[in-house]
Amino acid sequence: MSSCKIGFDNDKYLKMQSEHIRKRIDQFGDKLYLEFGGKLFDDFHASRVLPGFKPDSKLQMLMQLKDDAEIVIVVNSNDIEKNKVRGDLGITYDADTIRLFNIFSQMGLYVSSVVLTQYSGQVCADAFQRRLESLGIKVYHHYPIKGYPSNLELIMSDEGYGKNDYIQTTKQLVIITAPGPGSGKMATCLSQLYHEYKRNINAGYAKFETFPIWNIPLRHPVNIAYEAATSDLNDVNMIDPFHLEAYGETTVNYNRDVEIFPVLNAMFEKILGKSPYKSPTDMGVNMAGNCIIDEEIVCEASRQEIIRRYYTALCGQKSGTVSEEEVYKLELLMKQAGVKTSDRKAVAPALKKEQLTDAPAAAMELPDGTVITGKTSNLLGAASALVLNALKYFGGIDEDTLLMSPDVIEPIQNLKVNHLGNQNPRLHTDETLLALSICATTSPEAKCAMEQLSKLRGCDVHSTVILSEIDVRTFKRLGVNLTCEPKYR
Repeated sequence: MSSCKIGFDNDKYLKMQSEHIRKRIDQFGDKLYLEFGGKLFDDFHASRVLPGFKPDSKLQMLMQLKDDAEIVIVVNSNDIEKNKVRGDLGITYDADTIRLFNIFSQMGLYVSSVVLTQYSGQVCADAFQRRLESLGIKVYHHYPIKGYPSNLELIMSDEGYGKNDYIQTTKQLVIITAPGPGSGKMATCLSQLYHEYKRNINAGYAKFETFPIWNIPLRHPVNIAYEAATSDLNDVNMIDPFHLEAYGETTVNYNRDVEIFPVLNAMFEKILGKSPYKSPTDMGVNMAGNCIIDEEIVCEASRQEIIRRYYTALCGQKSGTVSEEEVYKLELLMKQAGVKTSDRKAVAPALKKEQLTDAPAAAMELPDGTVITGKTSNLLGAASALVLNALKYFGGIDEDTLLMSPDVIEPIQNLKVNHLGNQNPRLHTDETLLALSICATTSPEAKCAMEQLSKLRGCDVHSTVILSEIDVRTFKRLGVNLTCEPKYR
């Protein structure tokens, strides 16, 4: 569903979330280590399933706390060694660490250091450290601990957490974030608690994860959509048994936090003398569930996200990057959410257009519910034709109007095929938009079409074939929600 309807109160969220974190800081006194799960900004999953949630909401919330906060970025040395890549951005974890540092700094947030976890002298990690230090960034090492997390005697000793570098921090709130999962954020927080209490500093730990949302039902579409988004991690939402036993209240958490909680509790008791928490839910500070203002809008947006995740997995299976088990899991989640692929409004028109033209086609659902289609031609791929047709609709331009003359397109095709070695002469979406921008200097219609580009954000597109990486990347930059049939042209 492509919609401008709002189901989430972002302003209320910013206010409530920052106030709740301040209360948690006060609970511990001197210092709070806050583990930030998920994305600090560019959280497009949250903005899709909670319409009204801004992708940079968490960052804006931190801005309200910036006088009391500093950020520590954690990255796993093994991920640097393996050149691990962020799937959503296509950049390595080391490059993303520097990107995060630059963005936070430009926002006026204080980034005090980077921690290289699981450090054992990896060559690439050492090279990355030199690069960070050349930029004036302080670097610390945390080391592998044999038997972690079950060997508590070793962990809570000078050969365990005590062996890790003590991270020098100056603010009351220390945000621990990372380029991706498995970086060692929680272990970094607990290591710091160990060191702080040896120095007689009252420090605490809390966790900020947007999903699953703890105070909505287990099988709520928002929480099912989170499982769909993390299907490759084998995360499973579940009732928090510790919270149910302690308070008689049903709350939602996920399996990894529930499984590790007894160990965390034992660590808290060893470090602090007494655990401040009775359940994994107690550790969290997420207020998102309190800011849903339209249940129906949020549920429908989440159901659409589940369908998108399913299509993405099918295409990943086709390319060999997604397992059959992951597809089966998403099929099960589809059933739990009560959705079918036909519930995605752009799917049927795209398939129909393909059938009529006997060539790849695409369709787009616009915010007002209108569906626009695009077909393959000698000049343009279906995705390019679709974008132009949508821009015409937004600009009130007659659908028969040529926004770009063949005289403009043909020289580009000649360059592609005869000089750049491309087999496909048709223009990709990025080439189409570049050509359109050139035409806009002389054509009022093309200029009008270019002015509509921002209206594509949030629209839903379905292609009857797997698109090229170039087209996928262009749609992502335009903010379009893309799905594809799992077949190649």
